[in-house]
Formats: sequence, C-alpha cells, structure tokens
Amino acid sequence: MPMLLIKGFYEIEGSQPDGDTVHFTADDPAEWGLVGGGGGRAVGHSATGRAKLRLDAVDALETHYGPGRVHQPLRFAHAARDELLSRLGFTDVQRRPDETVTATTPATVPGFVLTRGSDVHGRCVALAGAGTAPGTSGLEIDVDVATLRTTVNHHLIAQGLAYPTFYRSLFTGLRTEMAAAAVEARAAGRGLWESDVTTDGAKITGLESLTEDVVILPKLFRRLVDHLRLGLPLACFPAFLAGVGDRYSVLSTGERRAGLQHVVETANGHTVRMTHLPEDLLFEDA
Repeated sequence: MPMLLIKGFYEIEGSQPDGDTVHFTADDPAEWGLVGGGGGRAVGHSATGRAKLRLDAVDALETHYGPGRVHQPLRFAHAARDELLSRLGFTDVQRRPDETVTATTPATVPGFVLTRGSDVHGRCVALAGAGTAPGTSGLEIDVDVATLRTTVNHHLIAQGLAYPTFYRSLFTGLRTEMAAAAVEARAAGRGLWESDVTTDGAKITGLESLTEDVVILPKLFRRLVDHLRLGLPLACFPAFLAGVGDRYSVLSTGERRAGLQHVVETANGHTVRMTHLPEDLLFEDA
C-alpha cells in the first residue's frame, strides 16, 4: 500500500486546529509538489513549506463551520482537537477566544505525513504521525496496518473521539482496519459514541439543537446547517440532499448513489437519522 512520506514538523501558532485539520511544515517545501492534486488542486503551502492537513478517514465534530462559525457540541469537538495536539506532542496550547492559537509548548514538534493526494481545497489528505518517520522523505513507502496504528488518525478513531468517514483514495486494507477500530470503540461506548444519535435519530428543533445537544456524523451536521440556513422545514431536507448530490457507495450492498437522501430519513417534521453506519459509506474523493 504505497504512500508518499514527507518529513517535517507541526507548528500551530496563528492557526485554528480542530480534531481533523492541523498545519504541518515540510522540511523540503518542494516535496509538496510530489503530492497528486485532488480536483486539479495542488497542495497549497507557504514558501517555507507550511501546509494544511486534512486527516484521512477521520471526521471530528466541528469547532467552527461556515461563515457563522457554527459548532457541534464542544465537549466532544474540543476533546478530539486536544487529543490530536497532545498526541502530536504539544503539552501546552494557549488560545484566543476565537480559538486562534497564540503560543504552544514546544513551539514545534517533529513528525511526518503519509499521503496519496490533496482535496479540492488544496489541503493535503494524510495520515499524520509524530516523531521519527518510518522511511525516507520524498519517497513512497509501504503502509501496512502496523504503520497505520502509529498514526494520529487511527488513535482518534480507536478512542472514539471522531467518526470514520471514508473516501476512495484510502486503501481497502487500511479502511478495513479503521472501520474495525470504530466498531470496537462504539461497542465500548468510548468518547462521542456514548452520545451519538446518527442512526438512532436526532430531534432537530432549530440550529441550537445541532450546536448544543445533538451528536451526529459531521457530514450530516454540515448538510443540516446548510439546509436550515435556507429557512426551509426539515421535511424538505431530502430534496436538499438530492440537490447537493454527494456521491458514494454503500459498502454492504455495493450500491452506488448520488445524494444522501438515499441513506437519510426524516420523520415527524423534526427527526432525522441515517440508515447506515458511517463506516458503511465510501465517498468519492473530495
């Protein structure tokens, strides 16, 4: 399972990291040019090699989504963010009220990323590791399950601090391991799983329901927020999802779909639920 290895360091001062995005600086900025672009986009980075990572296969609760900076229940959103930074090696992080990092201890931590591409926003989609890299920077290495288990991505899923959300660029063997870690965390009731209602059904009475009470898959949260901003009733949500047209496959049936309305139900004018667990969906690369 070959993936490009890039060595560098994590430095988050001046940024707003959350549970699945963080800044990483490559030791050699030119190595970002080796990463395949998603949707025609190369990895965006500064002259010094600083770029934004999106953790592959991981979707943590939102700390600030969209122009209104809408968040999900912060107990779990902040738990994922804090564990991500701690796992990377930051022991103290100071922030402004808007969550911008003003200082960290240490200032930087060494690490590496394993990647096969970027997303349409120019973020490197990666497995993120701390400490010594398992190979030579700028070259592909074989990433097996043992290597995957050393990454922050796997740790967040295993601890129940984020949802599994899979895209086609992730190798099947690695996806299977991440799914198994999520299943085990859910069975143990770890982290957010104690409060998750993605498939049980979430009662939505307004935007405040999503920000303060309801713990659901972030992708579903984002679609609900965008829908509610239009001022439309929940009964119209399936039509909204059809218009967005997320493309994915249902792994348990092999069906390929366009639009989450095929796996989302609404009832009684205020309840929404997904009919498949997150790890049963495989999205087209974003």
